Amino acid sequence: MSPIVQRTLILTLLALTMAATRGAHFGPLPDASWAVFFIGGFYLSTWTRWAFPALMALAVAVDYVVMTRSGASFWQHYCVSPAYWCLIPAYFSMWAGGLWLQRRKVALDLRSLGLLAVSLVASAVVCQLISQGSFYWFSSAVAEPTLAGWWANYIQWLGPYMLTAAKYTAIAAGLHAVALQAARLRGVSSTRAA
Repeated sequence: MSPIVQRTLILTLLALTMAATRGAHFGPLPDASWAVFFIGGFYLSTWTRWAFPALMALAVAVDYVVMTRSGASFWQHYCVSPAYWCLIPAYFSMWAGGLWLQRRKVALDLRSLGLLAVSLVASAVVCQLISQGSFYWFSSAVAEPTLAGWWANYIQWLGPYMLTAAKYTAIAAGLHAVALQAARLRGVSSTRAA
């Protein structure tokens, strides 16, 4: 399979995953957006200029559909404050974590697993800092924001969001390992046949 076909397939799977899960943050299929952007940064690094904006546009479109289907006006919904647009740098921090990991030439070893963990945790911490922080400080949802209140809110939501991103990323990493092993086995069998 050519690299372009592989990237197209990955982009399609990421888009479908986000479209299917974005409506419910912690429902039966929790929101995969953080993991989608992280995985996208890893696999679609050469397509960053257009793949990241395309996935960002999809996220906004899904939000629009979910909010308007519930009878709310998109522009009047409490989630769409000036902070909503901070999701762009927040999600790009996840994408950047995937880019950073991809540039480390990962393999099927403990070093790569450690790099994956470090990049995912660091990306999630920054993503939460931007997304939750901007919502806490810039939206009207918090009547009297305080530093202590922000910190308590940050810590309360960081774990669940990070765990969700880690679960989806673990699935992707598992599929990646299986694909690498299958390619390796195909290479060994074709070498023996020659």
